[in-house]
Amino acid sequence: MTQKIAVAIIHGIGKPPADFADTLIEEITRLCSPKTGEDIVIRPVHWSPVLQGEETRLITRIVDGGTLRFPRLRGFMIDFIADAIAYQITPFDRSVYDSIHAVFARTLRQLALEAGPTAPLCIIAHSLGTIITSNYLYDLQHEHLISGIVRAQMEVSPLERGETLSLMYTMGSPIALWSMRYPEFGKPITFPPPELHTHYPNIPYEWVNMYDPDDVVGYPLKTLNDQYGAVVTEDREVNVGNFLEQWTPIAHLRYWGDMDVIRPIADQLVAVWEALNPDQAAKS
Repeated sequence: MTQKIAVAIIHGIGKPPADFADTLIEEITRLCSPKTGEDIVIRPVHWSPVLQGEETRLITRIVDGGTLRFPRLRGFMIDFIADAIAYQITPFDRSVYDSIHAVFARTLRQLALEAGPTAPLCIIAHSLGTIITSNYLYDLQHEHLISGIVRAQMEVSPLERGETLSLMYTMGSPIALWSMRYPEFGKPITFPPPELHTHYPNIPYEWVNMYDPDDVVGYPLKTLNDQYGAVVTEDREVNVGNFLEQWTPIAHLRYWGDMDVIRPIADQLVAVWEALNPDQAAKS
């Protein structure tokens, strides 16, 4: 029996449909399956419905207030800034934060059931999803920060506790902007998690942060401070989108379907699978 790999894909700003990750899943599967067969198990973390109701109410009340120009730009501002603000914990409420993290927990639970409780974990995150991922993993590594609402969605498997995280890809990440909330630009998650090599002594690992220079939301991470420099494997510059889009801020929305993003992820998933299944890799 071969060892499977679990992959969670978490979206960022906007109101993506439930199938937001289908293109990425299809391409990763196409590139990996000749080697790995069905051993790459991929599931999306679709958290946007948590905020859709309140976002719709907000837009209705704003529109009723008077004439507003630049509707598309305002839509972007609501998608990004309003979602980001709503996600933050306040002294009086953390319901949105916990509800979004509960979606994350349920997805990891599903992956643990389908790929196995100790399956190596890969996370692919975009935009605000990179903030959510960072916070979620940080909470896992500081267990007292996990709320009862989130804990109720979890079992005790190593995958769900983040112990088997070996690959992480952040795309168009505003973590650098969020770091302004903390002294010396904050403290990243511990990567790789200290338990990883207890489970898999020889497994490859990497945290690659991909950004397009024309994407005004995405920034490098390694130079934030020495701690980020130690845990982020690489800040990788990519050029995403078609010819007309890749020179504009629209690039922020085009990581999902770009082969310069997808192919290296698939290659590394295959490398991890081969390290875990050397006998089968030699035959394929």
